[in-house]
Amino acid sequence: MRHLALAIASGIILSFGWPTWGFPLLLFFGFVPLLILEREIRLSTLKRKGWRVFLFAYIAFLTWNIIKTNWLWFSSEFGAIFAITVNSLLMALVVLLYHHFAKRTTFFKSTVFLATLWICFEKMHLNWDFSWPWLNLGNGFSDYISWVQWYEYTGTFGGTLWVWIVNLGVFKSYILYKEFNDKKIVLRGSIKTGIYILVPILISLAMYSSYKETGETVNVVVLQPNIDPYSEKYNVSNDEIATLLFELADTKVTQETHFVISPETVFADNERIEVFETGATTQRIRDYLNDYPNLNFLSGVSLFKVFDDPKQATLQTNTFDNGLFYNTYNSAFMISPKPEMDLYHKSKLVVGVESTPYVGIIKPLLGDIMLDLGGTVAMKTTQDYRGVFKNKDNQFAAGPIICYESVYGEFVTGYVRNEANFLAIITNDAWWGETQGHKQHLSLAKLRAVETRRSIARSANTGISGFINQRGDVGETLAYNTKGALAGTIYLNEEFTFYVKYGDFIYRIALFILIGVILIAFTKRRKDVGME
Repeated sequence: MRHLALAIASGIILSFGWPTWGFPLLLFFGFVPLLILEREIRLSTLKRKGWRVFLFAYIAFLTWNIIKTNWLWFSSEFGAIFAITVNSLLMALVVLLYHHFAKRTTFFKSTVFLATLWICFEKMHLNWDFSWPWLNLGNGFSDYISWVQWYEYTGTFGGTLWVWIVNLGVFKSYILYKEFNDKKIVLRGSIKTGIYILVPILISLAMYSSYKETGETVNVVVLQPNIDPYSEKYNVSNDEIATLLFELADTKVTQETHFVISPETVFADNERIEVFETGATTQRIRDYLNDYPNLNFLSGVSLFKVFDDPKQATLQTNTFDNGLFYNTYNSAFMISPKPEMDLYHKSKLVVGVESTPYVGIIKPLLGDIMLDLGGTVAMKTTQDYRGVFKNKDNQFAAGPIICYESVYGEFVTGYVRNEANFLAIITNDAWWGETQGHKQHLSLAKLRAVETRRSIARSANTGISGFINQRGDVGETLAYNTKGALAGTIYLNEEFTFYVKYGDFIYRIALFILIGVILIAFTKRRKDVGME
């Protein structure tokens, strides 16, 4: 019962440290009960130690995943079960690997192994086909953005490393106290823990208070049409959607407005790319812009392309029964005074809804099968570069981030390296209902603002739409499940942060250290497990 209680305690502490109703100070202690139970099992005479460690670790992470991502259920029951159980499994495997490694080496080497392995696991979760990085530890500070202004240097992996350094320091103090029963150890440990926590926060607070937005500004109107994706979205024509969007825009647009931004796939009446670029919807938007010579209209749309040449087909290509091929796209487009339309295809896809994981393996075995994780089930086609939408004078450059893409730090820096001087997030968060899902999604966007020092204009179908400044502060917003428009002025920035230049360098260092500690542990004489 003690080990079960410790496992559940870890899961609960991590949950209550997580946004958006948690306090991140708890993250610095969330792994300690789990580390204690692992050590007790490892040093015991119990049988099947590995299985016990794995089981209790799984219980801990399952608790955390259920409490903080249960909102997935409102989109898809199967999707929620799959994401929660598999993510908990992967986290538990990290602890199991640590358990076996710790049996063979010293405390210092084993804890370095654990911290670096976890960072590598998080990086894998950002890039592999089953990507689900929602609970990557560095994301846990998104509601306390004044604590992590140094993310402009480290990205979220700096937060992950911070969490592990403190947890492992507390764990070491616990072991020493249990061994020597000296209260001075607790005092010294408490002082060190306080320093490890407070120094980065104080540095961040100094950065936060001294950071000033300067330079040119852009006037933006974000739209929130509040369309029910389950009953309305796919039953309303693009022409009717355009009418609704223009009505909302008219309440806020002036001759000084530079951008109108509307949500992801708000134009959901699928059209061929070549038809949409010159079709009736596009012409209606151009007619609307005629009254506003400085205005650019940025929005989301569902598109497809049909072709019969098999040489053009990729692993993301779908097929009709008649043998024709087609690609489908979740896209952003911008219509402006320029003659050509700007177009970008979403490239970080939601597993199951928009992409089949490891399609090269699964498709030959099962055919065109998709896991229904909520939304429109179709295999989407991506592009390999981050498109940026510029106005006719190249003065304003928007990075069009589509929904789930805003969770990926290094991915978003691609827009900035391609000269985006502000970011436009378009999303549809209605799938999850009025739960923590849409609140967490908005909160994570604040991290992207700090990492890139780019202001963000966010248009969400049902909310929360609004503006985020370069410090990560959320300005005026439209509440969830309301219809409306919001006007704001945001600052542009042309400078590159350290993180934009060098990306997830902490992961690369962690991988190097992980390989090194493994080689050292298994090429030297095996030592008794203990404290160095």
